[in-house]
Amino acid sequence: MKLAVAVTGASGVQLGIKAIRSLPENVTPFTILSDHAQTVLSHEVDHKYHIEDIAAPISSGSFPIDAMMIAPCSMNTLAKIACGIADNLVTRTAAVTIKERRPLLVAPREMPFSAIALENMLKLSRLGVIIAPPVLGYYSESDTIEEMENFIVGKWFDLLGIDHSLYRRWGIEDL
Repeated sequence: MKLAVAVTGASGVQLGIKAIRSLPENVTPFTILSDHAQTVLSHEVDHKYHIEDIAAPISSGSFPIDAMMIAPCSMNTLAKIACGIADNLVTRTAAVTIKERRPLLVAPREMPFSAIALENMLKLSRLGVIIAPPVLGYYSESDTIEEMENFIVGKWFDLLGIDHSLYRRWGIEDL
C-alpha cells in the first residue's frame, strides 16, 4: 500500500509521527511535513516532501497512492480542503485524493470545535472524507499515554484498512 501522510500544525504532531513510525512494512508512506514536523522528523522519513513542494509526484492524480491521512490536521488545512483551496502540497494532494475518490482521513486536532470547523467537517464527510479526531477510547483500558496513542493511531489504521496490533480489540479473546 502507498499512503500519503501529511503532518500539519504544531499541536499533536507527535501523533502523526507515531502513525508514521507505526506503519507496517507493507505500507510505504509518502510524507508531507509542515515546518514544525520537518524539524522533528528531519532524518527519519524516506519519501519526504516539504509542504511547499506543490510539484511533488504525490500531487498528481496519476501517482498511485492508495489513501491519504492528515494527522494531525490543523483547522487551516481543514478549511482549505473543504473550500477546494489547493495552495500547498497537503491541500493539493487532498484535493486529488478526493477527486480520484480515494480514502482520505483527516484528524482535526483542535477543541472545542467551532461551528465553522464543524460545517467544514460535515462538508468533507458528505464527500466521503473520514473525519477522525484523536479521541480517546476509554474502553481500551489504556494505562499509559503510549497505550492511548496506540489506540488512536490504531483506529486511524483500522479506518484505512491497515493491519496492525497497536491495541487490544474489544471482545477479540472471545473469537
